[in-house]
Amino acid sequence: MRRDDIVLLDGAVGTSLWEKAEDKVAVWRYNVENPRIVSELNREFMEAGAQIVLANTFGANRYAVGKSGYTVKQIVSEGVRLCREAVGDGAQVALSAGPLPMLLEPYGDLTEEECFAAYDEQISSGMEYDPDVITLQTFMDVDMLAIAARAAAKYGKPIFCMATFNEVGKTIMGHSVERFVEAMEGLPITAIGMNCSLGPEKAVPVIASFRQYTDLPLIFKPNAGKPILQGGESKMQYDVDTFVEDCMSALECDVQYIGGCCGSNASYIRALKKRIWG
Repeated sequence: MRRDDIVLLDGAVGTSLWEKAEDKVAVWRYNVENPRIVSELNREFMEAGAQIVLANTFGANRYAVGKSGYTVKQIVSEGVRLCREAVGDGAQVALSAGPLPMLLEPYGDLTEEECFAAYDEQISSGMEYDPDVITLQTFMDVDMLAIAARAAAKYGKPIFCMATFNEVGKTIMGHSVERFVEAMEGLPITAIGMNCSLGPEKAVPVIASFRQYTDLPLIFKPNAGKPILQGGESKMQYDVDTFVEDCMSALECDVQYIGGCCGSNASYIRALKKRIWG
């Protein structure tokens, strides 16, 4: 992959917002309860070099928002609006959606129709502020992801799809990379890949396996590891330099879109930009 073709993504929304917030609540609540830190984070990622910045909408579906006193429309539209205003013309805005907090039939009680309706509601709620991309990420059930992608396809936006894998290349539901790619066939997907769960060193072999099954552009957003206690302070398993250096191997796997997930704040993205382009 030529360096000029690489697109730099942002880092973690959830853990980065918790770094800023005194009250550790569901991060989608900050869109209305503490919008300052949401705008601040969006701007930090853009200024660090991210070319696509996630709106704070990941978990804001009807089952999570539920009895909070807010509506999905209120939370998601505010998330996209805040991101749009924060980055201006400096980056594209991605409406983000993740897995629902329940399982599809036959493993759970969620029907396909209910699943589709939930994603349609969440995604449509952000369309007023015209996001550039719809990002579906951190999925463990590729069948749920396929339903979310069908809902996203209604809106004519580029769609990024990411599942989260363990180091042997399986999701918690036991779905392989091959199974993931097969589930996406026939859907208007722009790019496909992985995020979360693994640090870059263990994630690289998984993203490398994608090329056996798809020609779509690949996305790589690994974690900065799990928090560890060191000298009385909580630090991430991967410091900035280690994270960035370990990510470089992914570029040899034909990855086009690269960023970070849990634990990676704007400093990680800034360093990633410097390492890739100097």
